[in-house]
Amino acid sequence: MRKVLIITYYFPPSGGPGVQRVLKFVKYLPQFGFEPVVLTVMNGDFPAVDKSLLKAVPRDVKVVRTKIFEPYDIYRKLTGKKAGAAVDVENIPSGRKKGLAEGIAEFIRSTFFIPDARIGWLPYAVSEAAKIIESEKIDVLYSSSPPYTTAVIAKRLKRKTGIPWVMGLRDPWTGFISAPQRWFLPAAIDKRMERSSVDHADAVEVAWEGIGKDLKQKYSELDPSKIFYIPNGYDSEDYPDVAAVRNEKFTIAYTGSLYGRRNPRTLLDAVKALRNDREISPEKFRIVFAGRFGSEVREMFAEPELRGMIDVKEYLPHEESIKLLLQSDLLVLIVDESELSAEIVPGKVFEYIGGRKPIIAFAPEGAAAQIIRETGSGVVVRSSDVSGAKSAILSFYREFTGKERSSGKVSSLFAPKEEVIKEFERREATKKLSSLFTKIVERKNEQAA
Repeated sequence: MRKVLIITYYFPPSGGPGVQRVLKFVKYLPQFGFEPVVLTVMNGDFPAVDKSLLKAVPRDVKVVRTKIFEPYDIYRKLTGKKAGAAVDVENIPSGRKKGLAEGIAEFIRSTFFIPDARIGWLPYAVSEAAKIIESEKIDVLYSSSPPYTTAVIAKRLKRKTGIPWVMGLRDPWTGFISAPQRWFLPAAIDKRMERSSVDHADAVEVAWEGIGKDLKQKYSELDPSKIFYIPNGYDSEDYPDVAAVRNEKFTIAYTGSLYGRRNPRTLLDAVKALRNDREISPEKFRIVFAGRFGSEVREMFAEPELRGMIDVKEYLPHEESIKLLLQSDLLVLIVDESELSAEIVPGKVFEYIGGRKPIIAFAPEGAAAQIIRETGSGVVVRSSDVSGAKSAILSFYREFTGKERSSGKVSSLFAPKEEVIKEFERREATKKLSSLFTKIVERKNEQAA
């Protein structure tokens, strides 16, 4: 059994989709010959906390937690936010004008916290990791980003020890929708960090193919064989045996975060139009939003024409979130609008697909749309296509309220293909990662021989 040191900021009790990828790798790696040792933080300033996920960490997995300097309390004081308030949902570029305090805080963040605000973990993590590498006889390093500080940590360890390193990327590093708007000097430093990390890594593992394409465009001389695509997925064991329900109201569900350019504007405009046209009845229609939402999105929820149809819940533990999906009639996926929109594949799409419930995806033609269609999991609507959204929602709603509901028929827009869906099991993704680990470890051994 070889050993892998996994360096990750987001790990239980942190919640959110970023946790699931690493957590499932940790769960299934021993089945493929690798014993994981996890290095994470002691008291992280997580956007979402889900203590229920702690029980999902295998008991025999060693988890080492270190101190970290977190600057977000200072940021909250500067911007007048409440202690403990999630920063990300108000801090992603959305086009709105920032106040003076926010502008100053953002300048500090973009100028001094490179590659991100978790850089205060670097000295603690490197020191502790060196001890783990020696005591546990680690064979390979794996870092999960964002935050990209984990890659900086792993790069330093790789240079010190020579242990092979796989750099995992769940999102692009520089130039992505969530990246700070830096002026030229810190932007250049950040870009140099990214390039240096890519150069030092033995392999770069990406959660969606667009991340690899982004790197190749930035660095044309990069060896494409260094990039490995391992998709996100779902874990069948996460889905409880929930009895089929017949909701009194047609129930649409969205789980996750909404802020900035990732917002439900088109969905809500379509619903308002259907209500005004009397195509739907407010007494028979409900949209549940469960997660973390920016102030501009909460204003959308409060619009008078939507009164009585919107149910807003705060962040749900993962198990409860899954139950909500299984007890809904239609699931909503919203892909961020950015230069990489066509390539973005949110981890949420696989969790939805695994639930075998119809999906309406607001996305451009691209990777996410392709997966929805290949799996037969629902319908894709362009992000600004209110008319298309009306048509799709009305189709599902009419089947819910009509004879098809009692006959057990499913929508013609929903025809799940089991043989394709099963390819996205988390266990299969972990098998691919273990093969990558084996490849670079054996290559290192051959070079040493």
